[in-house]
Amino acid sequence: MTIDIQEILGFLPHRYPFLLIDRITEFEPRERCVAIKNVTMNEPFFQGHFPGHPIMPGVLVIEAMAQAGGIIMMHELPDRHEKLVVFTGIERAKFRAQVTPGDQLRIEIKVLAFRTRAGRIEGRAYVGDKLACEAVLTCAVVQREPEARPAPKAAAPSESNVAAMAEAAAAVTSTE
Repeated sequence: MTIDIQEILGFLPHRYPFLLIDRITEFEPRERCVAIKNVTMNEPFFQGHFPGHPIMPGVLVIEAMAQAGGIIMMHELPDRHEKLVVFTGIERAKFRAQVTPGDQLRIEIKVLAFRTRAGRIEGRAYVGDKLACEAVLTCAVVQREPEARPAPKAAAPSESNVAAMAEAAAAVTSTE
């Protein structure tokens, strides 16, 4: 089973520039998945990490692993549009090779524990056959807060308020 970018957008709330998964090439519900992140020079973090020597920040490699694991969790939730998967822990993280523009990051996720409210995964990120990063991640499923609604528009000033503002403006200008 593969999952394309349009389906990924249905599972994860992340959007550019923070969506770090381009495709799922292998998917076994509740068991494992393999995700792809195409790393390009257009990534916004390369402007400052590091000028003249671009390296993908390790925390973002781990975030990509978490997003792939999040897809496994969200896949099982019928009300996934009302939920978020959030980090609760990162263990045994090791960074073994740099990830640079032009690399294709292959993220392999194996489920260690799975419940509808929490999970534990082992993630490994590769560039080609070279292990770039590995970590054990734990997460929790939480209720998504309703999106913030715009504040109500202020009521139009009443005629008496308009008159008072005009008087105040006249008083300020006449004293100058």
